[in-house]
Amino acid sequence: MSDQDAHALGMTWAGDTGFARLPRDTDGRTPDLAILGVPFDLATTNRPGSRFGPRAIREQSTLTGEFGDALWPWPAGVLDGRACIDAGDVAFRPGSTTEMIAATHARAGRLVRQGTGVVGLGGDHFVSLPLLEAHFPTYGKMALVHFDAHSDTWEYGPEDPLHHGNMFLKAARDGLIDPAHSVQMGIRTPNESHGFNVLDMHALEGLTSADIAARIRALVGGMPIYLTVDIDALDPAFAPATGTPVVGGLSTALLRGVLHRLYGMDIVGADIVEVAPHYEGPAQITAVAGATIAQDLLHLLAGAPRRARLLA
Repeated sequence: MSDQDAHALGMTWAGDTGFARLPRDTDGRTPDLAILGVPFDLATTNRPGSRFGPRAIREQSTLTGEFGDALWPWPAGVLDGRACIDAGDVAFRPGSTTEMIAATHARAGRLVRQGTGVVGLGGDHFVSLPLLEAHFPTYGKMALVHFDAHSDTWEYGPEDPLHHGNMFLKAARDGLIDPAHSVQMGIRTPNESHGFNVLDMHALEGLTSADIAARIRALVGGMPIYLTVDIDALDPAFAPATGTPVVGGLSTALLRGVLHRLYGMDIVGADIVEVAPHYEGPAQITAVAGATIAQDLLHLLAGAPRRARLLA
């Protein structure tokens, strides 16, 4: 009995804290899907601490990953046949934004080039920029499907450095994403749209998850999609442990309902960011939400038509 695996015995509180009990490698097989942590928060404009997000998400995912083939409400077996790994964290010297960018390009880019679908764990939302840049050489210009309290399209320039509130404007100007086919949901701060389709909380009021998913499908068209979830898209009642909480947001159930209804879209990459566990209460509800959403993103990547072709 002493040699048995803690997870195999149902000990959700013990054993390795790799994401959702995934292995670290696939015994030589090219992984179909990978979790990659980017523990960086130097671009935060309010409360720091999301560098600890990947660790907190992994810790809570030992519970959400109890059923390996699928998480409710995904149909059983969605992940069957997929070689999934936890690829660990991007490594860089503390305090170096330039090293983080270069290291993320290298780690994520290598996975993407070999055909692996990557789900990033932030870190603050700035990490989406190097992840987008790592996907661009393989997939070209993408549509951004973005859940957030903030548009992250604030102006930048010589007197206004890049940070986690403006990197999507840079991504658009650099041609990584197409604002006309991108959609930002849950926004509840003032912003200039810069050509993005913005569905703020007033626009979402009264809509079902099916309604919202239908709007996304209509706006995106047939473009490859990069999907990003800032945990502050959720109301602080559901996710208090984040750097810039804003009241009046989405419920966890509504957000997950939308994600579930995006299955089958051409989602080529994704991330979940801005979990800052030091602002958490003892129930760790933000990290639980982050871990659950990260698994939802794995399911969405598994269901992308191009990934189904790769698996066939």
